[in-house]
Amino acid sequence: MQPEVFQQLVRRYNKPVPRYTSYPTVPVWKENIDQQQYIHLLQQQFQLHNHKEGISLYIHLPFCESLCTYCGCNKKITTNHSVEEEYLGMIEKEFQLYLSLLPEKPVIRELHLGGGTPTFFSPANLERLIHFITGHSTVHPHHEFSIEGHPNNTTKEHLETLYNLGFRRISYGVQDNDPEVQRIINRIQPLENVQRATEEARAIGFVSVNYDLIYGLPKQTLASITRTIEEVIALRPDRIAFYSYAHVPWTSRGQRLFDENDLPSPEEKLQLYLKGKELLTAAGYIDIGMDHFALPNDELFLAWETGKLHRNFMGYTTQHTSMLLGLGVSSISDIGVAFGQNKKSLHEYYECIQRNELPIFKGYFLSEEDKAFRKYILGISCRGYAVFRREDQRLIHKYVLPQLQQPLDDGLIYLNEDGLVVTEKGRQFIRNICSAFDLYLQRDTVKPMFSKAI
Repeated sequence: MQPEVFQQLVRRYNKPVPRYTSYPTVPVWKENIDQQQYIHLLQQQFQLHNHKEGISLYIHLPFCESLCTYCGCNKKITTNHSVEEEYLGMIEKEFQLYLSLLPEKPVIRELHLGGGTPTFFSPANLERLIHFITGHSTVHPHHEFSIEGHPNNTTKEHLETLYNLGFRRISYGVQDNDPEVQRIINRIQPLENVQRATEEARAIGFVSVNYDLIYGLPKQTLASITRTIEEVIALRPDRIAFYSYAHVPWTSRGQRLFDENDLPSPEEKLQLYLKGKELLTAAGYIDIGMDHFALPNDELFLAWETGKLHRNFMGYTTQHTSMLLGLGVSSISDIGVAFGQNKKSLHEYYECIQRNELPIFKGYFLSEEDKAFRKYILGISCRGYAVFRREDQRLIHKYVLPQLQQPLDDGLIYLNEDGLVVTEKGRQFIRNICSAFDLYLQRDTVKPMFSKAI
């Protein structure tokens, strides 16, 4: 594709669309859902899927020692590490609440520690947490354990402890290497720390080291992002998530701390993205879609190539499970037919756990229509195609096909009465194609609270 044609397409499809880690998306969910109904469905789905495929487990570890002003995650800023003990105690009690509701031990197929900064916790406390979880579970023989780490505080002891616990993948939040960008987003992180953390992980035996990068940050320029990506490529991470910065100061208070005049203009942000993609693909990284790039020997690319890629609240994953349990403050659970989100404040989360109640305050029960269109969105985002059911034809003709006409004209998809296939050109615009199947969006029943694609 000619560069000018690609740029024209990027401009055309640079619209607010979700990342589709869930469908229906979070703005559709309801507060104060019926917990008894949720528990009944949880037990039902667990019996269907636990023994057959295992479950995924996400544990949110919210603490950070300093505030990164760009960050939209649920976090608690503190330098007081005594909070680790109390929080882990609550995680253990929450897991015990689930165990009391389930007829047998969970089979853990996938476990991910996210944050916040999981490596805020000491190696000994991470070991305590994982031993508790695995001591009350069965670990699937083909499991994947992964963690998010901060290059500044991920020590060799962290990595050795995690490796011995079964972790083989680590994702480092790099974001940007430019000193001026780091200063304004309050994330001072010398490149040598990234290099050290990467080399130590590989020497210890981690098979996949991943980086998160962000474009559109304040003070970023074409020259600075070029330097950052060239330095990153030299370290050869196995996967790179190249995210668009979402400026939402009305929900992320830390973003109010810098001047919006420092943000690149929409056209400048587009150029940052295009330069990043150009450099990554020239270096041999494959664009999986939805902001993810992987080397050809990485399991994420192999899963994409063989049609085994899956997507959940942890993003793209190689493990295909129908259930994800989220533990910890603000965590989200996906039980296949319903979603549930934990309380967002530590105080409220602790109160629920101390009352021996599941800390879920918000969620959604999927209708049959939701399940069908969720399957279309998953198929497109993970495998690049969707096969239409006859019973969905009326809705597809009314809401979906009008939205697909432009992608069809632009050569992003092949389309007929039976389904669609995403072309190689269209892989770049997966989110836009998925959004055609978002009936809440097409019916205008939910406001686009998400960021633009670029």
